[in-house]
Amino acid sequence: MKTISVPYTFTKAGYFYFSRRVPRDLVSQYRSKRVVIALKTRSAHQARALAGANAAKLEAYWVQLRLASSDIPGLHLVKSGVRSNSAYSLVNTVEPVSEDQTTLLDALQIYLRHKAKGRPKTFTAAAERSTAYVIKVAGNKALQEYTRADALKFRDWLVAKGLAGSSVTRNFSHIKAIINFACSELAIEMRNPFSGVFHDRTAGVVARKPIPLESIRNIQAACRDIDDDMRWLVALISDTGMRLAEAAGLLKSDIILDHDTPHVRLIKHPWRNLKTQGSQRLIPLVGDSLWAAERLLQADTASQFAFPRYNRQTTTSANAASAALNKWLSPYVPEGCTMHSFRHSFRDRLRQIECPTEIADQLGGWASYSVGQGYGEGYSLEVLASWISRAA
Repeated sequence: MKTISVPYTFTKAGYFYFSRRVPRDLVSQYRSKRVVIALKTRSAHQARALAGANAAKLEAYWVQLRLASSDIPGLHLVKSGVRSNSAYSLVNTVEPVSEDQTTLLDALQIYLRHKAKGRPKTFTAAAERSTAYVIKVAGNKALQEYTRADALKFRDWLVAKGLAGSSVTRNFSHIKAIINFACSELAIEMRNPFSGVFHDRTAGVVARKPIPLESIRNIQAACRDIDDDMRWLVALISDTGMRLAEAAGLLKSDIILDHDTPHVRLIKHPWRNLKTQGSQRLIPLVGDSLWAAERLLQADTASQFAFPRYNRQTTTSANAASAALNKWLSPYVPEGCTMHSFRHSFRDRLRQIECPTEIADQLGGWASYSVGQGYGEGYSLEVLASWISRAA
């Protein structure tokens, strides 16, 4: 039975499966009339992302199949040894024979081969999805053959698709990065036609709202009353400003309580990456965040994870955590506020006590914009604790 909330999927025994009918003109090239793939997840949010990525890959592959089955003008003029325009997978291509023949799919593979190492699967999925979009709109051509008209057509297609301005920006960022990197690697001299394309970046974008301090106090009180692992996660974030994925992917050993300054050590893990280099940091534990950390370590669980329910697979299920916690949080906060709003509130609370920007950036793992901020090891735990205690 198809699901309404997650396109191209159905559920079986609680798990999501990707399902897509093969187009009529390509059925002869398949052993089945339908492509069905187990997504190995019960999370609707995760299934939606995986299904979207699979659908984009299939669209791009079907474009290639159709090109391969059509008559290629001037094929008799192509030099022997040059790779034909036959269909090939997004993930199993090889280096092009000549940079003059480097297509967008070739550029994608060069980009991912070097850039995707150590990155989460979402990095690859996003790059592949944006590439598939361009191929659907303008075809898979040699990089030098793309024009400004193709870029404008791509922009208009994304807007017509209903994407918010921020999503349009992300798609263009991926394509620009892919083309620029391939050109740099292969010494191709060309102007990237996807650079500098105007679009309304604010269209459809909803501003993130901070949670009022009074609401935070009510939420923290509710967390102490209910006193379970989900509420510990909320409380841990409430006075630290951590991102939800950062907190959900913690090990128990990342929580250091036997120290003069109790703190959380945020580092990269194979199951949960960090957003930026500056996201790796130490955060003092105070107030309700300290209470939550103590309850976590007192919990009688055999797991090494602080939150086992969100780390049952190879990656931290941050989307599942977000869906469940946002639903619980809804009655306590103004409309438009989510778990991520704690992070906005954290910054505002630091502003209210006139916390220096450099300290606020270090506490929240926000990017630094000054060369001087990159010098030295940063502020000590004791200094950070004095400021975060005042904010809490």
